[in-house]
Amino acid sequence: MLNFQYYTPTKVVFGKDTDLEIGALVKKEGCKKALIHYGSQSAQKSGLLDRVRGALSAEGVEYVELGGVVPNPRLSKVYEGIELCVKEGVDFLLAVGGGSVIDSAKAIGYGVAEKADVWELYDFKRQAKACLPIGVILTIAAAGSEMSNSSVITNEEGWIKRGYGSDLCRPRFAIMNPELTYTLPPYQTMSGSTDILMHTMERYFNKSGSMEMTDRISEALLKVVMKYTKILLKDPLNYEARAEIMWAGSLSHNDLTGCGNDRGDWSSHRLEHELGGMFDVAHGAGFAAVWGSWARYVFEEGLDRFSAFAWNVMDVSKDLSPKEAALAGIEAMEGFFRSIGMPVSVSDMGIRLTDAQIDELAEKCSIGDMITIGVVKKLKKADMAEIYRMAK
Repeated sequence: MLNFQYYTPTKVVFGKDTDLEIGALVKKEGCKKALIHYGSQSAQKSGLLDRVRGALSAEGVEYVELGGVVPNPRLSKVYEGIELCVKEGVDFLLAVGGGSVIDSAKAIGYGVAEKADVWELYDFKRQAKACLPIGVILTIAAAGSEMSNSSVITNEEGWIKRGYGSDLCRPRFAIMNPELTYTLPPYQTMSGSTDILMHTMERYFNKSGSMEMTDRISEALLKVVMKYTKILLKDPLNYEARAEIMWAGSLSHNDLTGCGNDRGDWSSHRLEHELGGMFDVAHGAGFAAVWGSWARYVFEEGLDRFSAFAWNVMDVSKDLSPKEAALAGIEAMEGFFRSIGMPVSVSDMGIRLTDAQIDELAEKCSIGDMITIGVVKKLKKADMAEIYRMAK
């Protein structure tokens, strides 16, 4: 077991009608003027934005709005938000949406508080020193950004997708009403569940540390998400299923499932980031498309973890050898992805990777062959290219 620090400062307000508490929560933060940050028009059509506006006004909190955040949130929208917040004197950011909106708000928060080019953080040129306070009304169970210290932004110049983490951006509070996810399209729901699974699996597949409590929590979380995701396929208005998955999404990415182990592998994330940057694919779907190829490429370097995953999560026969079990577990996970309509290859997403595109993806993922990724097996640029080739 490794030493660890566990820090989760976000106040969670969970359950039916909890979005009605937003006015009091924002006022408690001492906010004078908030930015309501959101994505598409679904929040408007559902009436959620009107409820938020009314609640803020009732508490005497002024606000301005910025919508238009898209999946794989764009740096240009972040810059637009920074300019608006500076002009209007905004001192609090309220993200109404899922991971993309929350990540965009986090980047805006850095940019306003620091008065420096926020992309320098995501381009690994400096570390953050300040961030505006952020609150969240979650409408999609997926990224876990509502309780995490991380965010991911896409720079349209070169279509480079990068992540950055700092405790400075952790939301002050997160309102989680599972009913707000009822209107999500099935593909988005399934992609979200896949994202949740991957956040746990990235930590589970580690190279050092072995804390049984953490491992059992991780395995249970994975099994619960798979169970209730299958229920939502047939019954999308099942509140209990929505609630279980929403809570799992937060627990999967607030570092609970990494306590006592190392930080995890994260290769699948890095590989998917470049796919998302180049082709604008749904985050969870991109994970599913590359995970099996990554797993088959590295599993022998982490045979104990892959065989445990197969036996304890995927219920593979205990009669199989560790190597046989590991391969069967990978196949079973891909079978689950297929069963919920997720891709298990890049071509399943309608993308035909060329050799030139594979080279470009590996070049970006390795930052010009300057870095390696992963811990189960350290991957160089050539390894990344081979995994993309296997996944195509």
